[in-house]
Amino acid sequence: MTAMTFGNNLLFFFSALGAFNGLIAGTYFLCFTAKRTLSNYFLGGLLMALSIRIGKSVAYFFDHDLPRTVLQLGLTACLFIGPFLYCFVKTEIQQVRKLPVSWRVQLLAWSAVMLVTGLVFPYAHFPRLWTHYMIPAIYLQWGIYIALTAASVQSLFKKIRGGEKLKPFEKWILTICATIFLLFTAYVWAYANITKGSYIIGPLYFSLVTYLVIFILLHRKKANDLSSFAAQKYGDRKLDEEDAQRIIAQLHKVMSGQALFRNPRLKVGDLAREVNIPGHQLSRILNDSLQKNFTLFVNEYRVAAACKMLSSGTNFTIAAVGEEVGFNSKSTFFAAFKKIKGLTPNEYMREITPDL
Repeated sequence: MTAMTFGNNLLFFFSALGAFNGLIAGTYFLCFTAKRTLSNYFLGGLLMALSIRIGKSVAYFFDHDLPRTVLQLGLTACLFIGPFLYCFVKTEIQQVRKLPVSWRVQLLAWSAVMLVTGLVFPYAHFPRLWTHYMIPAIYLQWGIYIALTAASVQSLFKKIRGGEKLKPFEKWILTICATIFLLFTAYVWAYANITKGSYIIGPLYFSLVTYLVIFILLHRKKANDLSSFAAQKYGDRKLDEEDAQRIIAQLHKVMSGQALFRNPRLKVGDLAREVNIPGHQLSRILNDSLQKNFTLFVNEYRVAAACKMLSSGTNFTIAAVGEEVGFNSKSTFFAAFKKIKGLTPNEYMREITPDL
């Protein structure tokens, strides 16, 4: 155990501050924040995982006789730093509101890896295995997720290179990414034993960044612009073109990916909830940016799907095709098809049927 001189007491105090405040902030984002967005949950999880890892580092630096179970807990917390960072950034940039299945599978898989590895190969009984294989594998996983995250923020780097001004939430994302990258570098540097005594640099850096962020937040007039979801609360103001195009891209994604148009009772409010904006705002975007109303926007998807079915030689009747793609009556299907394609479904079938 390291002798606790006055200097060591100061070092312990400042290095432990970040871990303690990270736990408080993580608990807040997970349990008490008023804005219960998916990104806040991922940020809370990220802070909790970081705090556990850093807390273990501080404790081990000052007491090398720590139980290996504690060491194992701190190391396996690293398995979630990368995934939580990646999911947080993707959620903010793409404004994801519902947890994708692929993300759920990843998080469950890493949880299973942590539990199975911890139970079958506990650090207390397999220290050499952990030192030579487990820890490098954990850092490799962390590094891969950092690379994936870096790829996700390429659009922000392009803005910087192009001299564009970043929005507050974009600066916030890059700050978090840079913090995680420097922490990762500090831990890999220490593991490789490149510089003696570098092990405590990570916790000290995290404490410094934590208090720097707190200082900046206290001197800002507002903090709700640090999330991309704040930009979704548009009220009645007219959107700028960049915001409108981002929402239109989201609309096309949910319409195609989830085939929402197949629901004959789909309302403007239903689609608006999928992109987290008010219904009247969605109507304005469709009218101003696409020059079409909600009904026409949805019917274009329905007619396109109908054409695909008719062209594929389906056994459905024409009326059944209309019902399958979301029209609630044959007459509505024919009217919409005629308006969009310029001919009726029967005429369309004759047109695409080859002469034999």
